[in-house]
Amino acid sequence: MKRKPVQRRDSSFRTIATLTLLPVAAFIAYFGWRWAHVGQALLPVPAKPAQTRVSVPHQEAAVIKPAPKPQAKHHASIVLILDDVGFEHQPIDEAMRIDPNVNFSILPNGSEARAFAQRLDAHGFELLCHLPMEPLDYPRQQPGANAIFTSMSDAEIAATTRLNVESVPHIRGVNNHMGSRATLDSRVMRDVLTALPKDLYFIDSKTSGGSIAGRMAKQLNIPTASRNVFLDDVQSESAVRRQVEALSSLAAERGVAVAIGHPYPVTIRVLNELAPTLRARGFRFVRASEVVH
Repeated sequence: MKRKPVQRRDSSFRTIATLTLLPVAAFIAYFGWRWAHVGQALLPVPAKPAQTRVSVPHQEAAVIKPAPKPQAKHHASIVLILDDVGFEHQPIDEAMRIDPNVNFSILPNGSEARAFAQRLDAHGFELLCHLPMEPLDYPRQQPGANAIFTSMSDAEIAATTRLNVESVPHIRGVNNHMGSRATLDSRVMRDVLTALPKDLYFIDSKTSGGSIAGRMAKQLNIPTASRNVFLDDVQSESAVRRQVEALSSLAAERGVAVAIGHPYPVTIRVLNELAPTLRARGFRFVRASEVVH
């Protein structure tokens, strides 16, 4: 039997094809690898997420407060009463700036008496009724309407006292306007003092050295005090300054002193100038109600 010849063509072809394709495959694989890495390098790099800034509260610098000024040691007390208040054109605004504890004595027969009383009380000041009374040199000196005279009966004196007191609202006390004759008369003063409402004090203005008003008020158990210094009998700056210095000396000696002045422009000007110095020296302005006994 005749053997068929072996066909080697396909086998050889495959071998040649394989050998030919190997370099090509390697070439393709190499460039594929390169392309993968180069492409990766060319891809956009993702942006890093923005960092969130944490807001830290601003720490304020410590505020250094100045040390409070040491208060002057209380040396003595001064009661300042401004008399004859209740008329137009008086420098009341300037007077109120002297000190919160200034006392205002209002004349019930003044044209602005009630209006000033309302205004001063609204600002917290202590008020008195400046009770008009007969002076020694009447009729040369006139105390004004509804004054108390020694010629009046007991009933008239009591009624006139009550009329005057009721004419000035918000008062805490009474002091005499003029009255150098009336305050020498024990009958008159008894009638006046017993007619006062029970919650009022009485300040003896001491318009006469012989006044018995303060002494009688004590006998009747009415809280009282007496004037020590008049500030402005002479209306000049130098005179008022001397009187203020006399007042401070007396207050330092006794612990308390009572001064009476008036709403004269010169008086108010000097008091506004000297009041801060007095406070710095340890003097304290007080209300009349604080010193009566």
